[in-house]
Amino acid sequence: MPRPYIPRRVTVISASVGAGHDGAAAELSSRLEAIGFAVDRYDFVDLLPAGLGRLLSAAYHRLLVLAPALYQRIYAAMGSTGRPGLLLRPLLRCAERRTLATVTPATAAVVSTYPAAGQVLGSLRERGLLRVPVLTYLTDFSVHPLWVAPGVDAHLAAHAVPAEQARALGARGVLVAGPVTGARFRPVEEQERRAMRERLDLPADAVLALLVAGSWGVGEVRRAAQEIRDGGAAVPVVVCGANRTLLRRLRADGFAHVRGWESDMPTLMRACDVLVQNAGGLTSLEAFATGLPVLSYRCIPGHGRTNAAALDVAGLAPWVRSVTELHSKIAELASGALGERQRSEGLALFPKGPGPTAVIVAAAGATSGAAQRPYAGGAVRTFRAGGAPAAWAVRIARASRVPRPRRTSVLAAGLTLTLGFGVAAPLLDTTGTSVPVRLSLAAHRFLERHEL
Repeated sequence: MPRPYIPRRVTVISASVGAGHDGAAAELSSRLEAIGFAVDRYDFVDLLPAGLGRLLSAAYHRLLVLAPALYQRIYAAMGSTGRPGLLLRPLLRCAERRTLATVTPATAAVVSTYPAAGQVLGSLRERGLLRVPVLTYLTDFSVHPLWVAPGVDAHLAAHAVPAEQARALGARGVLVAGPVTGARFRPVEEQERRAMRERLDLPADAVLALLVAGSWGVGEVRRAAQEIRDGGAAVPVVVCGANRTLLRRLRADGFAHVRGWESDMPTLMRACDVLVQNAGGLTSLEAFATGLPVLSYRCIPGHGRTNAAALDVAGLAPWVRSVTELHSKIAELASGALGERQRSEGLALFPKGPGPTAVIVAAAGATSGAAQRPYAGGAVRTFRAGGAPAAWAVRIARASRVPRPRRTSVLAAGLTLTLGFGVAAPLLDTTGTSVPVRLSLAAHRFLERHEL
């Protein structure tokens, strides 16, 4: 009897921290599925134990909104060592058991689009617990040291600038593979642009500056919108993402073209003349694919500023620092030679071939499909996500455990230890304070022992 066809599988691990990491993961998954691979997608936020992923994501969001200067210090401190600190490593190790369980016997490769996931996968690979190739796709245009993990087989970059940064940090197998954006992000003809403006109820003849601030709508968006409007160089079209407070305030300020969560960003981009952004993530790459010139302004701390600097160095988007420069750059990008040059440079990023998919396929073809051996200290529970949400898979793994007495107490203690030695680590680093190594190791052993 002929053997049934079993497609090779690829595990893709992203994180629902903003939308950029998930966006890249979704497009990579779609391309792999289109050529016959089965893809298991997971959210690293759900792979951290005891709900810590959601807690950390919420804390990160609050830092950006309420204490951006503090976030800048944390971002710089975490990047100063070039690797996860002594206090961050136990937190990442807590995700190893669940991360390893995402790899089935049929898995041929694992792809990460989030730095922390890459650190966990690289550690597993380096210690021989993961026997399939691990690839990291760099979603940012600048490379923070946490993006680079020693055990990762290949680091894929969208451009030569992030590729060079990754090499300087010691990354292995660095390749310029090009960006990954959806097929709907494509250049537009002038006649089509006018039709889209009419459809979206936007001014037909005005210069339109599309102002974006990521899926969370964080940063000095309101101030930037006022400065664009007051300068008269363009009419601001503001996308607030999930930030409903910002949406209400802008409408109260009298802005005529304010949108909340935008489900049709390709059409909106093709209707506008310039993109003004503050984070330098996936939205900038989507604008390049659309032929929309980009500039960076009032960037958020941390990755927003480093991405703006990298885009500027690459000649893809000027980093504007003053209101006067803002008005002049909008005019140049909308109708001048600078805009034409930036459109050409942006479109040139996208190769006609398969891009990063080809590298993933080549890596998957080099393995025999032996996914992993049992996890040190116990057998690995392997489950397939298929098309189900990552949270569903995590709940199954959690439900399969044998109940232990005083579970609530153990959970509370584990959460306290992890928060104390994980979340507080960057804060302690910024002040020069250290925690004894013995306590840090004790926290990790405690969490691993109780499978939190």
